[in-house]
Amino acid sequence: MDAQYLPTWKDLPAVPGARHGFAWGVFDKDGVKDEIGTLNILTEQVVLQAKEEIRVGRSVALNWGLDKLSEPTLGRSVLKHELVDWRTKPGFDFYSWDDEISFNTQTGSQWDGLRHWGDAQTGLYYNGHKHDEVTRGKHLGIEHWTKRGGIVGRGVLLDYARYAERNNIQYSPMSNHAITVKELKKIAKECNITFRPGDILLIRVGWTKWYDEHGVQDRNKYVTHAYAWAGLKGCEETLEWLWDNHFAAVASDNNGVEVVPMEDRWRLHDFLLAGWGMPMGELWDLETLSRECERQQRWTFFLTSAPLNLPGGCASPPNAIAIF
Repeated sequence: MDAQYLPTWKDLPAVPGARHGFAWGVFDKDGVKDEIGTLNILTEQVVLQAKEEIRVGRSVALNWGLDKLSEPTLGRSVLKHELVDWRTKPGFDFYSWDDEISFNTQTGSQWDGLRHWGDAQTGLYYNGHKHDEVTRGKHLGIEHWTKRGGIVGRGVLLDYARYAERNNIQYSPMSNHAITVKELKKIAKECNITFRPGDILLIRVGWTKWYDEHGVQDRNKYVTHAYAWAGLKGCEETLEWLWDNHFAAVASDNNGVEVVPMEDRWRLHDFLLAGWGMPMGELWDLETLSRECERQQRWTFFLTSAPLNLPGGCASPPNAIAIF
Protein backbone atom coordinates (compact mmCIF):
# COMPACT_ATOMS: atom_id res chain seq x y z
CA MET A 1 0.00 0.00 0.00
CA ASP A 2 1.28 3.45 -0.90
CA ALA A 3 1.78 5.26 2.41
CA GLN A 4 0.30 8.48 1.01
CA TYR A 5 -3.13 6.85 1.31
CA LEU A 6 -2.72 6.00 4.98
CA PRO A 7 -4.47 8.15 7.59
CA THR A 8 -2.46 10.07 10.14
CA TRP A 9 -2.47 9.01 13.77
CA LYS A 10 -5.11 11.58 14.60
CA ASP A 11 -7.30 10.45 11.68
CA LEU A 12 -7.14 6.70 12.24
CA PRO A 13 -10.72 5.41 12.03
CA ALA A 14 -12.39 4.28 15.22
CA VAL A 15 -12.31 0.56 15.99
CA PRO A 16 -15.37 -0.55 18.00
CA GLY A 17 -14.37 -1.48 21.53
CA ALA A 18 -10.71 -0.49 21.11
CA ARG A 19 -8.76 2.61 22.02
CA HIS A 20 -7.95 5.25 19.45
CA GLY A 21 -4.89 4.41 17.41
CA PHE A 22 -5.65 0.91 16.18
CA ALA A 23 -5.40 0.20 12.46
CA TRP A 24 -7.70 -2.79 12.14
CA GLY A 25 -9.14 -2.82 8.64
CA VAL A 26 -6.78 -0.16 7.28
CA PHE A 27 -4.79 -2.70 5.26
CA ASP A 28 -7.70 -4.99 4.36
CA LYS A 29 -8.27 -5.54 0.65
CA ASP A 30 -11.25 -6.79 -1.32
CA GLY A 31 -13.07 -7.78 1.86
CA VAL A 32 -10.23 -10.03 3.05
CA LYS A 33 -8.71 -9.44 6.49
CA ASP A 34 -5.07 -8.42 6.29
CA GLU A 35 -2.38 -10.69 7.81
CA ILE A 36 0.85 -8.63 7.56
CA GLY A 37 0.06 -5.15 8.88
CA THR A 38 2.62 -2.43 8.26
CA LEU A 39 4.71 -4.70 6.01
CA ASN A 40 2.16 -3.68 3.38
CA ILE A 41 4.06 -0.37 3.20
CA LEU A 42 7.09 -2.21 1.75
CA THR A 43 5.94 -1.87 -1.83
CA GLU A 44 8.08 -2.73 -4.85
CA GLN A 45 8.80 0.96 -5.33
CA VAL A 46 9.97 1.30 -1.73
CA VAL A 47 12.35 -1.64 -2.16
CA LEU A 48 13.68 -0.33 -5.47
CA GLN A 49 14.42 3.01 -3.86
CA ALA A 50 16.13 1.26 -0.94
CA LYS A 51 18.61 -0.52 -3.22
CA GLU A 52 20.31 2.83 -3.79
CA GLU A 53 21.75 2.41 -0.28
CA ILE A 54 24.12 -0.27 -1.62
CA ARG A 55 27.24 1.73 -2.52
CA VAL A 56 30.37 0.00 -1.19
CA GLY A 57 29.38 -3.67 -1.07
CA ARG A 58 29.95 -4.16 2.66
CA SER A 59 27.51 -6.24 4.73
CA VAL A 60 26.87 -6.57 8.46
CA ALA A 61 24.98 -9.48 10.05
CA LEU A 62 22.57 -8.42 12.80
CA ASN A 63 21.73 -11.67 14.60
CA TRP A 64 23.06 -11.95 18.14
CA GLY A 65 24.36 -15.46 18.92
CA LEU A 66 21.64 -17.99 19.71
CA ASP A 67 23.67 -19.03 22.74
CA LYS A 68 24.10 -15.53 24.14
CA LEU A 69 21.10 -15.36 26.48
CA SER A 70 22.42 -18.27 28.48
CA GLU A 71 20.27 -17.88 31.62
CA PRO A 72 16.48 -18.40 31.61
CA THR A 73 14.63 -15.07 31.58
CA LEU A 74 10.93 -14.72 32.43
CA GLY A 75 10.74 -18.51 32.66
CA ARG A 76 11.76 -19.10 29.04
CA SER A 77 14.00 -21.98 28.06
CA VAL A 78 17.44 -21.37 26.56
CA LEU A 79 19.22 -22.91 23.60
CA LYS A 80 19.82 -26.66 23.54
CA HIS A 81 22.34 -27.70 20.90
CA GLU A 82 23.50 -31.25 20.27
CA LEU A 83 25.82 -32.61 17.59
CA VAL A 84 24.97 -35.94 15.96
CA ASP A 85 27.97 -38.01 14.83
CA TRP A 86 27.03 -40.03 11.77
CA ARG A 87 30.05 -42.31 12.25
CA THR A 88 28.38 -43.72 15.36
CA LYS A 89 25.25 -44.71 13.45
CA PRO A 90 25.05 -48.41 12.57
CA GLY A 91 25.41 -48.98 8.85
CA PHE A 92 26.76 -45.48 8.11
CA ASP A 93 30.40 -44.84 7.33
CA PHE A 94 30.27 -41.11 6.67
CA TYR A 95 32.48 -38.39 8.09
CA SER A 96 29.56 -36.12 8.92
CA TRP A 97 27.81 -34.23 11.72
CA ASP A 98 24.25 -33.00 12.09
CA ASP A 99 22.79 -30.37 14.43
CA GLU A 100 19.79 -30.84 16.66
CA ILE A 101 18.65 -27.60 18.29
CA SER A 102 15.69 -26.37 20.30
CA PHE A 103 15.14 -22.86 21.63
CA ASN A 104 12.43 -20.41 22.57
CA THR A 105 12.23 -17.81 19.79
CA GLN A 106 12.08 -15.09 22.44
CA THR A 107 15.54 -15.90 23.86
CA GLY A 108 17.76 -14.38 21.19
CA SER A 109 17.55 -12.00 18.25
CA GLN A 110 13.94 -12.13 17.17
CA TRP A 111 11.00 -10.62 15.38
CA ASP A 112 7.87 -10.66 17.51
CA GLY A 113 5.21 -12.00 15.18
CA LEU A 114 1.53 -11.10 15.21
CA ARG A 115 0.54 -14.22 17.15
CA HIS A 116 2.91 -13.28 19.95
CA TRP A 117 0.95 -10.44 21.53
CA GLY A 118 -2.66 -9.42 22.00
CA ASP A 119 -4.04 -6.13 23.27
CA ALA A 120 -4.31 -6.14 27.07
CA GLN A 121 -7.57 -4.18 27.15
CA THR A 122 -9.59 -6.05 24.52
CA GLY A 123 -7.81 -9.42 24.65
CA LEU A 124 -7.70 -9.32 20.83
CA TYR A 125 -4.84 -9.74 18.40
CA TYR A 126 -4.17 -7.84 15.17
CA ASN A 127 -7.30 -7.24 13.15
CA GLY A 128 -9.58 -8.44 15.94
CA HIS A 129 -8.68 -12.12 16.29
CA LYS A 130 -9.53 -13.68 19.66
CA HIS A 131 -6.92 -15.34 21.86
CA ASP A 132 -8.44 -18.82 21.68
CA GLU A 133 -9.10 -18.72 17.95
CA VAL A 134 -5.94 -17.09 16.66
CA THR A 135 -4.09 -20.42 16.55
CA ARG A 136 -6.93 -22.58 15.22
CA GLY A 137 -6.37 -21.65 11.61
CA LYS A 138 -3.65 -19.94 9.61
CA HIS A 139 -4.32 -16.48 10.99
CA LEU A 140 -1.28 -14.27 11.68
CA GLY A 141 1.33 -17.04 11.46
CA ILE A 142 4.84 -15.85 10.75
CA GLU A 143 4.86 -17.74 7.45
CA HIS A 144 2.78 -14.91 5.98
CA TRP A 145 5.94 -12.78 6.09
CA THR A 146 7.77 -15.41 4.05
CA LYS A 147 4.94 -15.63 1.51
CA ARG A 148 5.26 -11.90 0.83
CA GLY A 149 8.99 -12.28 0.22
CA GLY A 150 10.46 -11.62 3.66
CA ILE A 151 11.26 -8.15 4.99
CA VAL A 152 13.34 -6.04 2.61
CA GLY A 153 13.80 -2.27 2.53
CA ARG A 154 15.84 0.64 3.82
CA GLY A 155 17.15 0.29 7.35
CA VAL A 156 17.75 3.36 9.51
CA LEU A 157 19.83 3.31 12.70
CA LEU A 158 19.15 5.76 15.50
CA ASP A 159 22.14 5.16 17.74
CA TYR A 160 20.90 6.33 21.12
CA ALA A 161 23.88 4.85 22.97
CA ARG A 162 26.37 7.01 21.01
CA TYR A 163 24.07 10.03 21.27
CA ALA A 164 24.03 9.63 25.05
CA GLU A 165 27.84 9.42 25.14
CA ARG A 166 28.19 12.61 23.09
CA ASN A 167 25.76 14.48 25.29
CA ASN A 168 26.94 13.15 28.66
CA ILE A 169 23.63 11.39 29.34
CA GLN A 170 24.29 8.82 32.06
CA TYR A 171 22.07 5.73 32.05
CA SER A 172 22.28 1.97 32.29
CA PRO A 173 20.63 -0.25 29.65
CA MET A 174 19.56 -2.35 32.64
CA SER A 175 17.28 0.36 34.05
CA ASN A 176 13.91 1.89 33.28
CA HIS A 177 15.53 4.73 31.32
CA ALA A 178 12.94 5.97 28.81
CA ILE A 179 13.97 7.34 25.40
CA THR A 180 11.78 10.18 24.16
CA VAL A 181 10.68 11.29 20.71
CA LYS A 182 12.48 14.60 21.29
CA GLU A 183 15.75 12.70 21.64
CA LEU A 184 15.06 10.52 18.60
CA LYS A 185 14.40 13.61 16.51
CA LYS A 186 17.67 15.14 17.71
CA ILE A 187 19.59 12.01 16.70
CA ALA A 188 17.99 12.04 13.26
CA LYS A 189 18.85 15.73 12.82
CA GLU A 190 22.47 15.26 13.92
CA CYS A 191 22.87 12.37 11.47
CA ASN A 192 21.07 14.15 8.59
CA ILE A 193 18.44 11.42 8.42
CA THR A 194 15.23 12.12 6.55
CA PHE A 195 12.75 9.32 7.12
CA ARG A 196 10.85 7.73 4.26
CA PRO A 197 7.68 5.63 4.39
CA GLY A 198 8.58 1.96 4.69
CA ASP A 199 11.82 2.54 6.60
CA ILE A 200 12.82 -0.24 9.00
CA LEU A 201 13.78 1.58 12.18
CA LEU A 202 16.63 0.24 14.36
CA ILE A 203 17.37 1.76 17.76
CA ARG A 204 20.60 0.96 19.59
CA VAL A 205 20.35 1.19 23.37
CA GLY A 206 23.48 -0.74 24.34
CA TRP A 207 21.64 -3.69 25.94
CA THR A 208 23.49 -6.54 24.21
CA LYS A 209 26.81 -4.70 24.63
CA TRP A 210 26.20 -4.52 28.39
CA TYR A 211 25.29 -8.21 28.45
CA ASP A 212 28.40 -9.26 26.52
CA GLU A 213 30.64 -7.21 28.82
CA HIS A 214 29.28 -8.51 32.14
CA GLY A 215 29.58 -11.82 33.94
CA VAL A 216 27.06 -14.34 35.21
CA GLN A 217 26.54 -12.62 38.57
CA ASP A 218 25.58 -9.29 36.99
CA ARG A 219 23.48 -10.99 34.33
CA ASN A 220 21.52 -12.85 36.97
CA LYS A 221 20.99 -9.65 38.95
CA TYR A 222 19.95 -7.36 36.09
CA VAL A 223 18.43 -9.77 33.55
CA THR A 224 17.39 -13.13 34.98
CA HIS A 225 16.02 -11.75 38.24
CA ALA A 226 15.11 -8.21 37.16
CA TYR A 227 12.48 -6.45 35.11
CA ALA A 228 13.84 -2.99 34.25
CA TRP A 229 15.42 -2.30 30.85
CA ALA A 230 15.94 0.91 28.88
CA GLY A 231 13.89 1.53 25.75
CA LEU A 232 11.38 3.73 23.98
CA LYS A 233 9.00 5.66 26.19
CA GLY A 234 5.47 4.29 26.04
CA CYS A 235 3.27 7.30 25.42
CA GLU A 236 0.97 8.78 22.80
CA GLU A 237 3.75 11.00 21.41
CA THR A 238 5.89 7.94 20.65
CA LEU A 239 2.98 6.14 19.00
CA GLU A 240 2.02 9.14 16.90
CA TRP A 241 5.63 9.60 15.75
CA LEU A 242 6.03 5.93 14.83
CA TRP A 243 2.74 5.75 12.95
CA ASP A 244 2.98 9.08 11.13
CA ASN A 245 6.48 8.24 9.89
CA HIS A 246 4.95 5.03 8.49
CA PHE A 247 7.79 2.75 9.49
CA ALA A 248 7.35 -0.80 8.22
CA ALA A 249 8.96 -2.32 11.34
CA VAL A 250 11.01 -1.37 14.38
CA ALA A 251 13.81 -3.25 16.14
CA SER A 252 16.32 -2.68 18.92
CA ASP A 253 19.19 -4.37 20.69
CA ASN A 254 17.22 -4.36 23.94
CA ASN A 255 14.78 -6.84 25.44
CA GLY A 256 11.47 -5.35 24.35
CA VAL A 257 12.00 -2.22 22.15
CA GLU A 258 10.05 -0.20 24.70
CA VAL A 259 11.14 0.67 28.22
CA VAL A 260 10.46 -2.02 30.82
CA PRO A 261 8.40 -1.98 33.00
CA MET A 262 5.96 -1.09 30.24
CA GLU A 263 3.46 1.73 30.50
CA ASP A 264 0.05 0.05 30.90
CA ARG A 265 -2.01 2.70 29.12
CA TRP A 266 0.41 3.26 26.23
CA ARG A 267 2.11 -0.14 26.03
CA LEU A 268 3.81 -0.15 22.61
CA HIS A 269 3.37 -3.91 22.21
CA ASP A 270 -0.41 -3.43 22.40
CA PHE A 271 -0.45 -0.83 19.65
CA LEU A 272 2.36 -1.96 17.35
CA LEU A 273 1.76 -5.72 17.32
CA ALA A 274 -1.94 -5.98 18.12
CA GLY A 275 -3.03 -2.58 16.81
CA TRP A 276 -0.99 -2.11 13.62
CA GLY A 277 0.52 -5.48 12.79
CA MET A 278 4.02 -3.98 13.01
CA PRO A 279 6.93 -6.41 13.53
CA MET A 280 8.96 -5.63 16.65
CA GLY A 281 12.57 -6.83 16.69
CA GLU A 282 14.36 -7.46 19.96
CA LEU A 283 17.90 -8.39 21.04
CA TRP A 284 19.44 -7.59 17.66
CA ASP A 285 23.22 -7.26 17.52
CA LEU A 286 23.77 -3.64 16.49
CA GLU A 287 27.36 -3.22 17.67
CA THR A 288 29.18 -3.85 14.40
CA LEU A 289 26.47 -1.91 12.58
CA SER A 290 27.04 1.07 14.89
CA ARG A 291 30.76 1.07 14.16
CA GLU A 292 30.19 0.75 10.41
CA CYS A 293 27.72 3.62 10.39
CA GLU A 294 30.19 5.80 12.27
CA ARG A 295 32.98 4.81 9.89
CA GLN A 296 30.91 5.72 6.84
CA GLN A 297 29.14 8.63 8.51
CA ARG A 298 25.77 7.46 7.25
CA TRP A 299 23.07 5.68 9.18
CA THR A 300 20.94 4.28 6.37
CA PHE A 301 21.49 1.01 4.52
CA PHE A 302 19.76 -1.74 2.57
CA LEU A 303 18.29 -4.30 4.96
CA THR A 304 17.10 -7.86 4.35
CA SER A 305 15.45 -10.22 6.80
CA ALA A 306 14.31 -13.79 6.13
CA PRO A 307 12.18 -14.99 9.06
CA LEU A 308 11.57 -18.71 9.50
CA ASN A 309 9.07 -20.25 7.12
CA LEU A 310 7.25 -21.73 10.11
CA PRO A 311 3.49 -22.21 9.62
CA GLY A 312 1.72 -20.85 12.67
CA GLY A 313 4.90 -19.40 14.19
CA CYS A 314 4.64 -16.67 16.85
CA ALA A 315 8.15 -15.27 16.41
CA SER A 316 11.38 -15.89 14.54
CA PRO A 317 15.08 -15.13 14.45
CA PRO A 318 15.38 -12.21 11.99
CA ASN A 319 18.28 -13.57 9.91
CA ALA A 320 18.91 -9.91 9.14
CA ILE A 321 21.73 -8.34 7.13
CA ALA A 322 22.53 -4.65 6.58
CA ILE A 323 24.22 -3.90 3.26
CA PHE A 324 26.09 -0.65 2.54
